[in-house]
Amino acid sequence: MKTKITTSLVNKLAIPALIAGVAEPLLSITDTAVVGNVAIDATEALAAVGIAGAFISMLVWVFGQTRSAISALVSQYLGANTLEDIKTLPAQAIAIILLISFVLIAISYPFAEYILKFYNAEGVTLDYSFSYFRIRIFGLPFTLLTFAIFGVFRGLQNTYIPMIIAILGTLLNIGLDIVLVYGIKNFIPAMHVDGAAYASIISQLFMAILSVILLLRKTQIPLTIKLPFHKELPKMTVMILNLVIRTIALNVALYFGTSFAAKYGAQYSAAYTVLLNIWLFGAFIIDGYSSAGNILSGRLYGEKNYTELVQLSQRLTKYAIIVGVIMLILGSSLYYPIGRLFTQETAVLKEFYAVFWLVLAMQPICAVAFIFDGIFKGLGKMATLRNVLLFSTIFVFVPTILVLDIFDLKLYAVWIAFTFWMIARGIPLIYLFRREFVPKTKV
Repeated sequence: MKTKITTSLVNKLAIPALIAGVAEPLLSITDTAVVGNVAIDATEALAAVGIAGAFISMLVWVFGQTRSAISALVSQYLGANTLEDIKTLPAQAIAIILLISFVLIAISYPFAEYILKFYNAEGVTLDYSFSYFRIRIFGLPFTLLTFAIFGVFRGLQNTYIPMIIAILGTLLNIGLDIVLVYGIKNFIPAMHVDGAAYASIISQLFMAILSVILLLRKTQIPLTIKLPFHKELPKMTVMILNLVIRTIALNVALYFGTSFAAKYGAQYSAAYTVLLNIWLFGAFIIDGYSSAGNILSGRLYGEKNYTELVQLSQRLTKYAIIVGVIMLILGSSLYYPIGRLFTQETAVLKEFYAVFWLVLAMQPICAVAFIFDGIFKGLGKMATLRNVLLFSTIFVFVPTILVLDIFDLKLYAVWIAFTFWMIARGIPLIYLFRREFVPKTKV
């Protein structure tokens, strides 16, 4: 039976995915907001969390691509009504990604100080960055495990359970952040940036355990590793490698942004940290509809239902623009309170307010680009995503930020480069999708 795309079906998948998606950057935003208001070295601590968090987020984004690969394959098998044939693949994929996470910790931990210096951290900011990193890095296996299991649920067209897990994990993180960073008089000492790191790692462990329990209880997908390796494992590995290359390109852009902001000074780095977290928050809001595109496009592709696939892209594009405009309006109406939520440092707020309007203005553009990211992931066309990201980073973002830096535009240079980068990501995907699938609706 062919799947019929309706508004209710899209929202049934998108809204829980949206809530779960927002929960992910809220972990970083909570760290940012709480640390940005500490009594001692607030600016340096805020910059430190931003720098160390940028590197850890890079590792998560690069190696968390298992989620998209698993989701794409499971949804395609579901659409083809052959789900039984893929049941052993997720456990094998999870085992591999956990092994990789342990290797990453073993490699990065001894060289943490050099890595953070590469992001232009120095002095007190470097000390705080290292202190935060040496704790937070041990949460990497828990996060990658959770991401992979979320991929299984998404492939099964279930975004409700990941939403519940994400909400509970976020609430736990917020509570622990406040308690561990600021402390409780005569009971728990204030731990400053270390407290934020411990809060994150405890929350990540909780989410990983809950994910495993619910996967085993709510699905027929086992976590026992059975040999031989699944026939789709090589295909999934290639998909993941393409996404890893893509995400490395993405993180080159993020590295340049973080590094240039740090070069300009602590107040610029702190303001950039806040702006980046807000930008990521917006990205994860639209990720709900991007996830619906991922989930449904994979299923429709498995069914060879191209007419509904094109209609899905049109419907999601409309929703993306609406959500992007709403974020722009809300951000504009709360322009000054949003800044003061994260920090009271006058120098930081000055740089934040100067550029915040640009981050808001690019939201509708970002929303459309993220939608087509999700659709192409669902189709399993990871090589296309890789090529588009390489092009937009190497030939658009990097030249733009380097040229604008010559004119001493500081954070303007960073965020104008990000704006052009998002345009260069979205337009090629829209063109390639329509070129391939619109003709198939007329056959």
